[in-house]
Amino acid sequence: MTSIDDRPSLAPSEDPYVLRVRREISDLDRSLVELVNKRLRLVAQLKHYKEEHGIGFVDLAREQWMLQYLQRANRGPLSEGGLAELYHELLDLMKREVVAQEAAASES
Repeated sequence: MTSIDDRPSLAPSEDPYVLRVRREISDLDRSLVELVNKRLRLVAQLKHYKEEHGIGFVDLAREQWMLQYLQRANRGPLSEGGLAELYHELLDLMKREVVAQEAAASES
C-alpha cells in the first residue's frame, strides 16, 4: 500500500492540476486587464465630460456609495476589508492613469 507521500512528486511545471489552475488564473488575469482598460476608458470619458460641464472630477459620496454597494454584493471569499482595499487602489490607479494620459496627450 502506498501513501500520498510515497508517490513521486511532479515539478509544478509538470503537475496537471497546477497547470490547469494556472491556466485558469492566467485567463482571469487577462480578463481583469481587459476590464480595467475598459473602466479606464470610461473614467477618462467621464472626466472629460465633467470638465466640459464644470463638474468636479472626484465624487467622494459616489465612491462611498459604490463601495457599500460592492460590499453588499460581495459573496466572498474576499473579505470586506480586502474589498475596500481593492476598490480604493482601483480608484487611485484610475485617477493616476487618467492624469498621466492627459499629460502625455498634452506633450504630443
